[in-house]
Amino acid sequence: MPRGPSLAYIGLGANLGDMAQTLQLALVALAATPKSRLLAISSAYSSAPIDSAGPDYLNAVACLTTNLAPEALLDRLLTIELEHGRLRPYVNAPRTLDLDLLLYGDELISSPRLTLPHPRLHHRAFVLQPLLELDPTLSAPGLGALAAYLPPLAGQHILRSPLPLRVP
Repeated sequence: MPRGPSLAYIGLGANLGDMAQTLQLALVALAATPKSRLLAISSAYSSAPIDSAGPDYLNAVACLTTNLAPEALLDRLLTIELEHGRLRPYVNAPRTLDLDLLLYGDELISSPRLTLPHPRLHHRAFVLQPLLELDPTLSAPGLGALAAYLPPLAGQHILRSPLPLRVP
């Protein structure tokens, strides 16, 4: 049975290479995703790595509607990462591009391939700040209102970048 469109939020991040260019090219690829439409992109934010070493990250969150199933959308994100040179030599290694499926409608999924909502989204200011920029009233299944999770993360320094990301 065909599924109706779902609202999905994608976290974008990079800390190697021309990060701004890579994020913009990732947005072009997201906009070209079959059965999907890119609706919005947050501001870009710079943040220090958490649980890893390496240069600071440039992060943003994109919102799209999609008729792809969550696993098919995940496959698309992994393909886009590979097209931009993503390597996984070890856990939390620096990366040319990181695309995370944060939310997919009201889906609660826990499988070996995919956990929704993303298991760390409410522990990361660099995810919550841009996510709440797109929708300050956003709630996540199993978590509730996401704005409630931001104040305890005040110690995670992030800085809004003047870099203009655009929906292609």
